[in-house]
Amino acid sequence: MSVKKEETKKALQKLNPQELASLCAEIAEDRKAENIIQLRMTELSSLADYFVLCTGNSEPHIRAISERIARDVRERTGKHARSVEGTPESKWMVIDLGDVIVHILSPEMRELYQIESLWGDAPKVDAVKKLKKASSRKKKSETAG
Repeated sequence: MSVKKEETKKALQKLNPQELASLCAEIAEDRKAENIIQLRMTELSSLADYFVLCTGNSEPHIRAISERIARDVRERTGKHARSVEGTPESKWMVIDLGDVIVHILSPEMRELYQIESLWGDAPKVDAVKKLKKASSRKKKSETAG
């Protein structure tokens, strides 16, 4: 194996399912997805450990979110999506990353299928907002000190 390939392989992040779900949520947030929710499914389903749900406001927006999540996860972790189902035209895309399944829905599909209600017993993880709050607290303490 070449030195460059070895360095690239070493640079890839090894993430547990919770960290992978948080990464997906952060990428979706970066692409301006809305209503991002992570559901911890470990006790409720054998499909995945986490679901990440988010809303895209148009077909191009849904496509951009889906493509960016698949690409960034692959580049940062080396993990390829097992499958990507749906199309932006169907207004619901699903990225299967094994331990994490990402659902990108239009507002209409999100309201129609209400996945959060279907899996209402699943604990919600609000990682994106928690990360922002922690970052803003850190900035405030740095400017105060």
